[in-house]
Parts: sequence; structure tokens; C-alpha cells
Amino acid sequence: MNIKPAAAEQRRIDAQSSGHSDSAWRDWGPYLSERQWGTVREDYSADGEAWDYFPFEHAGSRAYRWGEDGIAGFCDIRQHLCLSVAVWNEKDPILKERLFGLGNGQGNHGEDVKELYYYLDATPSHAYLKMLYKYPQAAFPYSRLVEENRRRDRHEREYELLDSGVFDEDRYFDVFVEYAKASPDDILMRVTAHNRGLEPAPLHILPQLWFRNTWSWGYDASRPSLSATETGCIVIEHEALGAYHCYLDGSPELLFCDNDTHVKRLYDIEAEGFFKDGFHDAVVHGNRRAVNPAEQGTKACGHYALTLPAGGHSEFRLRLTRTPNRKAFIDFDKIFAARIEEADEFYAVLQQDLTDAESRRIQRQALAGMIWNKQFYYYDIPQWLNGDPGQPAPPSERRRGRNRNWLHLNNADIISMPDKWEYPWYASWDLAFHCVALAMIDPAFAKHQILLMTRVWYMHPNGQIPAYEWSFDDVNPPVHAWAAWEVYKSECDANGGVGDLDFLERVLHKLIVNFTWWVNRKDIDDNNVFQGGFLGLDNIGVFDRSAPLPTGGHLNQSDATSWMAMYCLNLMRIALELALHNRTYEDIATKFFEHFLYIAKAMTHIGDDGFGLWNEEDGFFYDVLRLPDGQMMPLKVRSMIGLIPLFAVEILEPEILDRLPDFNRRLQWFLNYRPDLAGLVSHWNEPGRGNRRLLSLLRGHRMKLLLKRMLDESEFLSDYGVRSLSRVYLDAPYVFDCCGEPVSVRYQPGETETVMFGGNSNWRGPVWFPVNYLIVTSLKRFASYYGDDFKIECPTGSGQFLNITEIADELTLRLTRLFRYDRNGQRPLFGAADKLQKGPHFRDYLLFHEYFHGDDGRGLGASHQTGWTGLVAKLLQADKR
Repeated sequence: MNIKPAAAEQRRIDAQSSGHSDSAWRDWGPYLSERQWGTVREDYSADGEAWDYFPFEHAGSRAYRWGEDGIAGFCDIRQHLCLSVAVWNEKDPILKERLFGLGNGQGNHGEDVKELYYYLDATPSHAYLKMLYKYPQAAFPYSRLVEENRRRDRHEREYELLDSGVFDEDRYFDVFVEYAKASPDDILMRVTAHNRGLEPAPLHILPQLWFRNTWSWGYDASRPSLSATETGCIVIEHEALGAYHCYLDGSPELLFCDNDTHVKRLYDIEAEGFFKDGFHDAVVHGNRRAVNPAEQGTKACGHYALTLPAGGHSEFRLRLTRTPNRKAFIDFDKIFAARIEEADEFYAVLQQDLTDAESRRIQRQALAGMIWNKQFYYYDIPQWLNGDPGQPAPPSERRRGRNRNWLHLNNADIISMPDKWEYPWYASWDLAFHCVALAMIDPAFAKHQILLMTRVWYMHPNGQIPAYEWSFDDVNPPVHAWAAWEVYKSECDANGGVGDLDFLERVLHKLIVNFTWWVNRKDIDDNNVFQGGFLGLDNIGVFDRSAPLPTGGHLNQSDATSWMAMYCLNLMRIALELALHNRTYEDIATKFFEHFLYIAKAMTHIGDDGFGLWNEEDGFFYDVLRLPDGQMMPLKVRSMIGLIPLFAVEILEPEILDRLPDFNRRLQWFLNYRPDLAGLVSHWNEPGRGNRRLLSLLRGHRMKLLLKRMLDESEFLSDYGVRSLSRVYLDAPYVFDCCGEPVSVRYQPGETETVMFGGNSNWRGPVWFPVNYLIVTSLKRFASYYGDDFKIECPTGSGQFLNITEIADELTLRLTRLFRYDRNGQRPLFGAADKLQKGPHFRDYLLFHEYFHGDDGRGLGASHQTGWTGLVAKLLQADKR
């Protein structure tokens, strides 16, 4: 090997960016879902109740139509062949092949995975990956988890796996699963099981591989094959994938069955065969007739059975390679050592400015979670609605149901998921935040993800970007232009100021179409005030904003309008960057500058009546309800909705104006002839620090009033970031008279107590990373204009005055504090879980939750590497203290 290990991983990333053949390193990766059951894709019911149509109890015996799941799953880029690990402790009623959790109707706070697993390390090329699964030695408490969570109401905490006692006295196994690649199509898997208990305990380990079922649906009945035609080797033959060989060290028992539905077990239909649950029947129940004695099929495993001594461990090795290799394990350990060294040196370069080991650990695990949460996502709406020729016709009601308006959508791509168990489907605004973090380590993948959402097989012909599979029609905040610019700047910083202009140009053209959709569809009165609806902020308001208002009329939304103002500035900034190389884009930049000013005016004066979204008396922005008779009524709920105007901020450097004279002249003409609009933005005619010019919805006076609220610890500011709802509503909820019935909004710092959006979604108090990240980055932009002299009391009432940079740094400190040890040696995100706080094999394994308790900081919602919380990696990189 002629290249130093320190350069190896970066070379693979660079090859991906350049389109070099070495980019094939990404042809295999951690692309399996962690939950395929209970998804919309697998739902062929008439009523759309996906959790009931395909429950967990069916997953072991029923072939999936659109994807596969597994523990520590790994597969090729088209998910033809899958690899994972299964385990059994001789006490469980089922073979543990996939992660267990509660469906939406089972949990007292909605869907929730009930397992302990962690993503510990990964490199962007997937040359090295490591995760940990914690497996109890007692019977897994499936029924107890269901029954206890069903018994509890929404005012009680969730009943977790640790609460069941199965980890007491350390009676569990740590099962580490690692992957290393010798080459793009030579994959090594190492499973290391540790007995953490004080007594010997039996354990079965089953590394397994199988083909995604493509033969049962009536399009192509030909089957790929797995067969034991060589000693100690499984031979793999697939028409598209080609031939591979799988070697298992130590001569385990080889078992074979087929990835087919066990129709007798599920539907009492007689059929012969060796079905998907064959390994379960053979290992758990000793039924050898369930596996194929001819040692062939479409699903295979190596079965290792042993008793691990107290405190002992054992290692299991597998190698999957295109090239036959009868000495598959001679260089196995050497390859692993090399890939681990390369991973260490890759992150050493990235983290050279992080001075403490704790920051490096947090960042590396956050980025590992971002990499592990890639998934092959397959969903063809016309086929899904119409059904498959090889299966019974689906109910006719489906044609009038979910996603019927998205007949163009045909997705079959690797996509960054929010959480591959809780949210094993892309969510477009989550994805934008993922890309900002991913750009730190893999800018090519980040750019690909942003562009993917704008491709013709994703974006609707009318310009709408799909939200998520439960309702592609829902509206997410328009943050893709912001993300595109952040990714572009990140790559510029890494490349000495050189960025990908082709990427910017492609994304701008498609986002202009999306911007037009917003203007045409979400501005009911055509007055530059917007009604986006849901916008991802579940439960934050008085009403379900995805449904018709019970009062009639419509809601003029502070957040929707602010997001659109931000969208204008983001598109303007992209167009200006392109105009530096192609003057044609100056006109486009001017168009978005003018549109921003019109929105700024509308937020102050809606229509001709002078009623606005800003309330000077309260120093806050509110939604305004427009009733059918034209009456305007502000909904005075102090929530994140009123802080989002902070995000619409852009700085124009004097060099840009000097280099773009046509744009500059047009600005001057517009501002001279429309002083009513010029006066709305922050002191356009007063040069700031370094002659910079500021575009913002907040002049200095308004910003100080808004920040006074945001930095008040009795309202928004918690020890762990900015809450999504003011804490003043804890004891005195906001109450609105809705058609004679009181409707209230109360501060809920933890799990949701309302069923407005179902599941565990909650924006009524917790700290959410994406909007906190936007607050921090927006404040830094303000700081580049105002400098050090503009100071605000922080926290409000403390007597301590900080400049805006210092306030951004203080928020960064509070957000990263969630993951760090405090003065008592506790990590706030672990809450009162003593095992997580003190256990030597728990306390340094981190989770990156969906959101965090607004008062004590404990992690809540989706618990496993939720994508946008990975932004902590970016915050740590920017924090030089």
C-alpha cells in the first residue's frame, strides 16, 4: 500500500466527489432499516392503519414488499443482498432478528423503540463501522413492555426496557458488531460478545444473509440463490449483483430457508416450503424441518452456540467477498486494524481544534450516528396504490387515501433517515439539517441528498417537495436553500475558498420552482403573508394547523411568513454567488431581495388595515387568525413560532456590491423609490461593521425586545438551550375561546400530553436542536454586522450584558451541556437512569435524541441518533473555547 493510512479515508471521500471509480466503496453500507414493519410502504389496508396492518408480531414470518430490516444491518446499494446479526439467549420466546418497539397505538406517548443499542463509530466510505447491541440474559420482556405502557396515561413517563429490571446485576451481553472492507466488494464482519454478568450464560449468535424478496410480486419470478456448495462457504448468485462468497470462521452449523411468507402460520393457508421464520423454528423450537436439508435457499446463516463464562467474551468472524478466498481469515485482523487506524487518523484531522477528549467523543459518536442512519428507501406510489400482479388486488379505498396525489413518486435511493427505527422514512426538512452536519465529513453525499429531494421522481410537478411517507402533502419549512448554502460554504472552507458552483446552480433552478409553489399555494390573500399549515411544529399552537380551522377562516402564520422571508434571503445569496461568475443571476438576486422586502412589510401591515404579526407591546411575533368576516385576532402564544423571524437575516459584504454593479444599482433605485420598504429592514443605509449591510426582519429595537423574551429563564431560556414554548404557561396556560369552547396551550417540558398529532411529537416546551442551531447561526450573522458594542442582558434580569457573539456562545455551551458530564458526574440527557449515568459499560455510550426536556435536559422522543440532533457535531466544531 503506497498511501499512508492517514490519507486513505480522505482519498475515498475525494474519489466520491470526483466521480472516480473508487467511489464504489459506498456500494455497500449500513443501508438496512431498523423497522420495516408498521410503515406506510408495507400497508395495503383500506383504512390506512399501518401499525395494525403489519405489526411486529408478523415481521418474523412475513416477507416485506419494499425493504428489509435487521440488527446492525448492512447491504448493497440496491439492497439485493442483506447482512445482519441475530441472537438468542435460550430464554426468549423468539429469535432476536430485529429491534422491538411499540406501535403508535401501544405506547402512552406513541411509537417507541424498546431496546438499547448505540452507534459508536463509522467512516463516510463505510470502510469501518461499529455498533453495540445490549441483549438481556433474562427473557426479553415483550408483553410487560406492551402492557405497562398501555396501562400508563399520557401524564406518566414511558416504561422503558431498563425499568423492567432485565439489566440488573449486569446480567446482559454486550454484542459489538463491526464491519471493515478490504476493498469495495470485500466485506469483513466481526461480532464480539461479552458476558457482563457474574455467572456463565448461554448465547446463540447467528450472522445471517438473505435476499430482499423480489420474486413474489408478479414481475420477475426468478430467484437468486444461496447454497453451501463449498466447505465452510455460502455461495451467492444474483442476476444483478453477480456472484459472491461468504465465509464463516470456526465451522458453524449452516442453516438455509427462504425469505417467503409463512402463510400457514399467519393465514392458516396450507403451503410447503422453508419460510422466513425457519431459523426461529430451528433454533428456538428445535424444528429441523423448518430449514432446508439441501442447504440452499434465499436466506442463510451460520449458527454458533456457546456458553460465555462470567466476564468472558468470544469473537465470531464472517467475510463476504466477490473473489473466492479459501484463506479468508489470514489477513482478517490486519485489515481491521488498518481500517480502525485510518478511522482514528481521519477524525484526528477533523478534530484537531477540539482540545478535550469529551468533545471529541461526543462529536465522533454523533457523526457515527449520521452515517449509520443511511437507508435504502424504496417506494413506488403507482405500484403501491394499484397493487402487484402476483398478489391480491388492494382495497379500492386506497385510491382515495394517503398519497394518491403523488403518482410521479418512485423512490429507490440511499437516503439519510431521522432515525431508522422511529422514523425509517425521510422527512424533507429533517434531511436538510442532516446535510449540514454530514457536510463536515462527506460533502458529496450531503449535496446528493439535497439535490435528490428536487429530482423529478421526488418533487411534485407543481413544485412541492415531499414531506414524509405518512403524508407527502404535508408542508415542511422551506429550509433546503439554507442547507444548500451551508453545505456549499462548508466545502469552500475545506477547499481554500473553492466551492461547487454546479451544485448551487442546479439547486437554485429547482428551488425557484418550489418557491413559486409556496407563493401560489400558501398565500391565500396574495399579500405576502403565508399559511404553511403543519410546518413540522407539532402541537405548538392552539389548533391542528393541518386541518380546517374550527372557527373558519385561515391562520396567518408568523413562522410560515418568516420561513419564506428566510427563503428569499437564502435564494438571493445563492444567486449572488452565482452572479459573481455569471452576471445573468443578478436579476434573480434582485427579484428575491424585493420579495423579501414585500414580506417584511406584510409582517408589519397585513393588507390595508395596518394589522401585523408583530406586537410592539409584547415585543413578540404572533400568529393572526383571520375570521370569515375579515376580523383579525392575534393568538398571543409565546412560542418558537415568534422566534423564527430571527432566522431571516443576511449580510451583504461591500465586495459583493462592488463586483455586481447592476445588482447594486437596482437596490439603490428600489430603496430610493420605495422608502416605505427600505425603512423596514435593519438600517440599510447605515454601514455596519466593515461596511457590511444587514437584511433582517428585526431592526435593533425589535431584536432587543425579542431577545429579552428569549433570554429570560422564566420563559424560553433553559439550562440546555431555548425552549419551544414559554414556561410562563406551566401554571397559567394560554386559553382561547373557540366557538364557545375553551382551547388551551400549556407548557409541557417533556413527553406530549395531547393527541393532536399522535405519536411522541411535542413542541410544547422541550428543547429542539434544529431551531436552536438556527438561532445560534443567525445570532452569529447579526454579530458580524453589529460587532461587540451591541449588548443585551443575558440571562434577562441577571445584570450581565453580553454582545451577540457571546450570547451565541452561551447558547452553544448550554446545548452541548446536554451531552457532557456535569459537576456531579452526570450527563443531563440520561436523566435519572442510574444505570446509564454510572454503569461503566453505559455512561460513555451516547444517544442523540429527537428533543430534550425543557427543564432537566433528559433525552426524549426518538432516541437513537435522531439526525438533526447530530448538529451538535457542528456546534462543537465551531466552539473554540
